[in-house]
Amino acid sequence: MEEPLRVEPREGFWRIVFDRPERLNAFDRPMHAALSAALDRAAADRDCRAVLLTGAGRGFCAGQDLAAVQGETDLGRLLAESWNPLVLKLRELPVPTVAAVNGIAAGAGVALALACDLVLAAKSARFFTAFAKLALVPDSGASWHLPRLLGPARARALAFLGDPLAAEEAERFGLIWRAVEDEELEAEAEASAMRLAQGPIAALVATRNLLDAAFERSFAEQLAEEARLQGELGRAPDYAEGVRAFLEKRSPRFGGRA
Repeated sequence: MEEPLRVEPREGFWRIVFDRPERLNAFDRPMHAALSAALDRAAADRDCRAVLLTGAGRGFCAGQDLAAVQGETDLGRLLAESWNPLVLKLRELPVPTVAAVNGIAAGAGVALALACDLVLAAKSARFFTAFAKLALVPDSGASWHLPRLLGPARARALAFLGDPLAAEEAERFGLIWRAVEDEELEAEAEASAMRLAQGPIAALVATRNLLDAAFERSFAEQLAEEARLQGELGRAPDYAEGVRAFLEKRSPRFGGRA
């Protein structure tokens, strides 16, 4: 049986390609297992300082392969055993992540992209939050990301109606970072992954966690957490290197990792 994804190590980062193009890279159990294992390996490899996710063919990811779960009625268990651990693992990865949405992203495929730190999309890409069309609610973290990124009014409209959202509109709404020309997506995404890989990894991961929790903390609590993290990071070698590079007017050479 062919592997459902490809892991392509680059200098400083890993490129992980969903490789079920005949199913628009929809996930079945082997796909879940393969991505979970690849993320574990990336986390353990100290030479991997960023991860880039993309899809083969004309789709990024169409979410759950419905044919693979036909007849399954306990969808809560399916989420608890597969999608939830996967998006948590991606969101908690000790290195920054980039999603390059090269075509259709639908359902949990949208949630998978939004679990990454940076999302770029080809201008031809489309985002479908089509859960309502299956009489379901947004899952795999989509209900958490959508109101934070879009605001409640747009989040409700997108979730209720399930209409496709074009990449350029997704950028304008704040759902993704950038929409780029189709032929430029791969190069732009890899350049972004390389830039992150060359950055202060521990500080970037701490920044992700700080921003994610900002809506749950009071202003005073957020100030206290900022101070705690600065105290921790200020004792690390990367901070000393950053200061030296600033004073010497050169690019820093960070080496730490979360």
